[in-house]
Amino acid sequence: MHIKQKQDFWSGVMFIVIGLGFSWGATSYSLGTAARMGPGYFPFWLGIVMAVLGAIVLLSALGKKAEDVELEKFDYKIAAIVVGSTALAGVALDFLGVYITIFLYVVISSLAAHDFNWKVAVANGVFLVLFVWLAFIKGLGLIFPLWPSFLGN
Repeated sequence: MHIKQKQDFWSGVMFIVIGLGFSWGATSYSLGTAARMGPGYFPFWLGIVMAVLGAIVLLSALGKKAEDVELEKFDYKIAAIVVGSTALAGVALDFLGVYITIFLYVVISSLAAHDFNWKVAVANGVFLVLFVWLAFIKGLGLIFPLWPSFLGN
C-alpha cells in the first residue's frame, strides 16, 4: 500500500485517535437519549463524527486520485509556541482575567504563523475579546474573572 498524501493520512489518523479518545472518555458520563441528553451525549457523538471524518480523510489519502505529497519536516518551534501559549493562557486566566488573557493568547499564538503581522494579530485579539464578551459573558451569562485580580475586582 502506497500512501500518496502523507499529510492527509497522518491527519486522518490523528482525528480518529482523538475522536475515539473523546468518545471513550465521554462514556464515563451519563449519555442519556436524544430527547434527554446527558452530559456525555454531545462529546460522545462529536468524537464519533470526528473519527468518521478522520477515516474519510485517511481513505482519501490512499485513493487512486490522490497526488503524491511528501510530509514536511515537523516544526518544533511552532508547536512549542502554540502549546506554550495555550498553557500560559490556562495559568494566567485567574490572575489576568479573561480580557487580557484572551488578547495575549491570540497575539502570542499568532507568532507561530509564517506570515506573522502585528496589526493582524492585535486586530484578531481585539475581535476575539469582543466575541468572548458578547457570546460568553453577555449571551450565556458565564462568570469569569474579567480583569486582573490585583485590580481588586
